[in-house]
Amino acid sequence: MNPFAAPEAHARAHRTALSVNVNKIALLRNTRHLGIPDVVGLAGLALQAGAQGITVHPRPDARHIRSQDVADLAALMAQWPEAEYNVEGNPLQNLMQILQDLTGQGRAPQQATFVPDSEDQFTSDHGWRFPEDAERLRPLIQQAQALGVRVSLFMDPAPELMAPARACGADRVELYTEAYASAFGTPEQAAVLARYTATAEAAIAVGLEVNAGHDLNRDNLTTFLRAVPGVLEVSIGHALIADALELGITETVRAYQRCIQVAFGASAASAAAQAAASSAHLTRR
Repeated sequence: MNPFAAPEAHARAHRTALSVNVNKIALLRNTRHLGIPDVVGLAGLALQAGAQGITVHPRPDARHIRSQDVADLAALMAQWPEAEYNVEGNPLQNLMQILQDLTGQGRAPQQATFVPDSEDQFTSDHGWRFPEDAERLRPLIQQAQALGVRVSLFMDPAPELMAPARACGADRVELYTEAYASAFGTPEQAAVLARYTATAEAAIAVGLEVNAGHDLNRDNLTTFLRAVPGVLEVSIGHALIADALELGITETVRAYQRCIQVAFGASAASAAAQAAASSAHLTRR
């Protein structure tokens, strides 16, 4: 642990924001030609329910989020200046053009998350490697930042990679949390979670901010946030959209916000009341 930084204090100074990844809504819509479910409409409901951001990951094959969705969601986010738009993707594929197009429309996202997935990859399954990826990432990070976009690098939980990520110019890292989710509830959970704690501490020590995402859900989210310092944002898609099939998008977002609030010391009853009050306030905006 960095003796000059207190991760616990950092974690509690900023409550973790919830960014809803709407890719799976688009995936369901794309199975027919009816335009339902409505990606933009449901993203708006998520924001009304208290989500602090919307995430998309438009892949080159457009199998879920399409280029029109990216633009339409940018227009929606312009109506929510307090929320953040996070566009994920591989900067070696289509991401940089998307960022340039949005900037040209005056609707640059607040954040771009660089993910090293291949074009035919089923889902993101590993982070960037250093020193292997450093030289090709550095100019791309600079290009995104020149557009006014914060850059987060999708990274495995490896403390030794945080300094190289910062040296490359990244503003944040998004910790790839599948290993934690797979270990949750098993004898390996404590050891795996400790690796995430150490990685977040190493990131904060070198001046990086910390996000997290992939397979986080209502069962494992609170435990993760209690243990891992300084997590400013969690991006959650698959589990959240699956829960929304049962609970509806509004109640699902409130449920995830309760998980976050409990991690930051609220009682379950207090967290429920706060989530409902926040949703009511935002709906009246």
